[in-house]
Amino acid sequence: MNRRTMLQGTALALTGGAVAHQLSRRPRLRRRVERSTVAILRCSDYSLAPEVVADGLRLLSPAVRGKRVLLKPNLVEYSPKASINTHPMVIASAADSLYRLGAADVIVAEGPGHVRDTDQLLHECGLAAQLAAVGRIRFVDLNFDSVRRVSLAGFTALRELWLPETVLGADVVISMPKVKTHHWTGVTLGLKNLFGIVPGSVYGWPKNILHWQGIDNSIVDLAAAVPVHYVIADGVEAMEGNGPLHGQSRHLGCLVFANDPIAADATCCRLMCIAPKRVRHVSMASPLGRLAPGHIDELGESLDSMRQLFQTT
Repeated sequence: MNRRTMLQGTALALTGGAVAHQLSRRPRLRRRVERSTVAILRCSDYSLAPEVVADGLRLLSPAVRGKRVLLKPNLVEYSPKASINTHPMVIASAADSLYRLGAADVIVAEGPGHVRDTDQLLHECGLAAQLAAVGRIRFVDLNFDSVRRVSLAGFTALRELWLPETVLGADVVISMPKVKTHHWTGVTLGLKNLFGIVPGSVYGWPKNILHWQGIDNSIVDLAAAVPVHYVIADGVEAMEGNGPLHGQSRHLGCLVFANDPIAADATCCRLMCIAPKRVRHVSMASPLGRLAPGHIDELGESLDSMRQLFQTT
């Protein structure tokens, strides 16, 4: 038996074990909010990000004064021709606004799943320069951070994961995804963005342990283990089609702010004309927040005025 055959067999065995495990344990999620707030704000160009981000955070009124806040953007790999990563202007603008709102410490943290040289990625995409311009912002490569054991809810066969201390020690976690379709999960938004907290130095690249357990199930286990308090989704230049890497850029022209990752992902799905209930991980994780429009207070632009039909794979 060669190494490739052995790895394929291991993956199938783990997947089968995960299914049996789920059937036996039937995990449950505890609802975290009664009502949610989502704001859709127009942002036609990234040069407008500082003002739009400040307005969005004022609408949310996040409880960050005196807190350690962690911003988790979506950084995968760099291409000057593709809308893959959360734009550095949005990230830096969020950090600056959070300090203005009284945050004691703002950390930007990510563990890219494809590129191992994170410093190179930061310089190529322009984030290093943007963070330096704001000042006082520390970047942590979650692939190589100290880790702590965290128990999981049981949506996969994994009983635990070793996750970064920087994430677990934050008072407030803000997920900052790029709005994209995804060839396996339908969409990659605030919830899927949690894949980046799983350290490559422990689980390897591109973190196949989560794929073997079932991507949707792994997303829900992570969402239950690491609460996301707020979402700032970059939909200025989004991606449709064969995402998260090889799709086409789509100018959606907005930023989405939310105090609930379920409501954020549901709203972003609706902006792309995708039914949230048909996205398996969003539907599975829905008890953690609010999925139905009747439980979401919408601010800013109306959904109908911003909605566009996105192509999926």
